[in-house]
Amino acid sequence: MNINNLIFLRPDALSIEDEHTKKALKRYLKILDEKEKPKFQKVNLEKLEAKAFEIVSKCELCERKCKVKRLKGEKGYCKAPPSLRISSIFAHYGEEYFFVPSLTIFFMGCTFSCVFCQNWEISQWYEQGYELSPKDLAKTIELRANECRNINLVGGEPTPYLPWIIQSLRYVKAPLPIIWNSNFYMSVTTMNILKGIVDVYLSDWKYGNNACAERLSNAKNYCEIVERNHELAFKSGELVIRHLVLPGHVKCCTKPVLKRIAELFGDKVIVNIMAQYRPEYKAKEFKDIARYPSRKELEEAWSYAEKLGLNWIR
Repeated sequence: MNINNLIFLRPDALSIEDEHTKKALKRYLKILDEKEKPKFQKVNLEKLEAKAFEIVSKCELCERKCKVKRLKGEKGYCKAPPSLRISSIFAHYGEEYFFVPSLTIFFMGCTFSCVFCQNWEISQWYEQGYELSPKDLAKTIELRANECRNINLVGGEPTPYLPWIIQSLRYVKAPLPIIWNSNFYMSVTTMNILKGIVDVYLSDWKYGNNACAERLSNAKNYCEIVERNHELAFKSGELVIRHLVLPGHVKCCTKPVLKRIAELFGDKVIVNIMAQYRPEYKAKEFKDIARYPSRKELEEAWSYAEKLGLNWIR
């Protein structure tokens, strides 16, 4: 699956070997060019699967650590069942240009309750999705592998499904890199498992302080947990960080997040400063985020990233 054979699928995209990808995604490019195997095809997946099922038996996959007996059908904060629950699987062309086309698997449920969630039907279970066995998920991946550059695990949130995801990967032969597309609220134990299978971490670093995180996403100790997980991800794989600019939050969230990224990683990661915010779900009940970000706010965020010397895109 040489990447040159896939360029025609996105004729308007920039070359994926531009300055951003060369700096931060060298391994990813090597996997696409079949010069290196993805991680999950080089490790003992049975061993990782056993560890993941041990964690989920009294669930501590995320930092909420509900300790519910998921394998016996008990549901924690995310409301995920003891099986794969999927909203949709398709070749996604709306991700970062160096990822598309991306075989994107949207899992049901989430470990957050963001009041502005743009996938709220999935994350908050307004949809019910459908159940898929690990073998059937692997078959679906194999069927779509030739048209995509990666396997993109997202939601909602993929974290609650880690044991069953690993089960699926045992049956996948296609040499596609794994992207872990997440809110980054995973436990350390989960991070230690992920380092064996994840090639590229695609994070969503939302907030620059704990107060905003707790008020808007019901996430406690957000900054400490998310920063820790970014550092662990950087050590074990390649990292692309998304930051969605929230209206009225440039000073309290955007600038602190960008500054911390610069301090931790410099220009060694890609930062996507996103302008796509719109007041979805319950956002209109919160005055500070009940509007679109202004052009001035977006330009202030982009200028600040440039000032910090970040390897950023938009």
